Amino acid sequence: MTEPSGRLQVRSLTVGPLEENCWLLVDPGTKSAVLVDPGDEPERLLEAVTAAGATLSAIWLTHAHFDHVGGVAGIRRLHDVPVLMHADDRLLYERAADAAARWGITLEPPGGTTTPVTEGDSVRVGAFTFQVWHLPGHAPGHVAFIGHGLCASGDLLFAGSIGRTDLPFCDPDAMQASLARLATLPAETRVLPGHGGPTTIGREQETNPFLRGLARPVGA
Repeated sequence: MTEPSGRLQVRSLTVGPLEENCWLLVDPGTKSAVLVDPGDEPERLLEAVTAAGATLSAIWLTHAHFDHVGGVAGIRRLHDVPVLMHADDRLLYERAADAAARWGITLEPPGGTTTPVTEGDSVRVGAFTFQVWHLPGHAPGHVAFIGHGLCASGDLLFAGSIGRTDLPFCDPDAMQASLARLATLPAETRVLPGHGGPTTIGREQETNPFLRGLARPVGA
């Protein structure tokens, strides 16, 4: 197996009316890149890939809420790359444009086929391998991508808070279990959330009421 030749490059690009974080991951050795949750502004996201001197190899989705998939169609028109997503979120993916419309937001349906990932799978950006954890609650097919001291947590865990559990297909009890599992990661693990600034597992264990047992997801 090829070993990484340098430190993984990580960049946050906040996009769309809900200020969602798309994460650009680049292997500096191979110049391979992935976009995690390209929620909007596909042209801007592709410009960031080009500016990094990289080639886009895949799109990784933590889940398929509309604010995380709104840039997929625009990207795939120019780069026919696989979209990796848990199969349990297929219905959300197919109905993303309808969900956005209920918020008064126009969104191009992501469409196309997706490549299923599930618990225990490994995914790669260049020579860097990440593990897939299935962490439902905010969405039935919600996953996190974990590796190299990083956790792309989607809308499971935020700095000081957590994702909503009052939306269609949410499961507050599953969310509670997923949060407890995520909290087992090393304290130094850097969390790359779907909204807001980055944090660490250790910081959230100390300050986040949902990880300290002082609050529970709505409905749990």
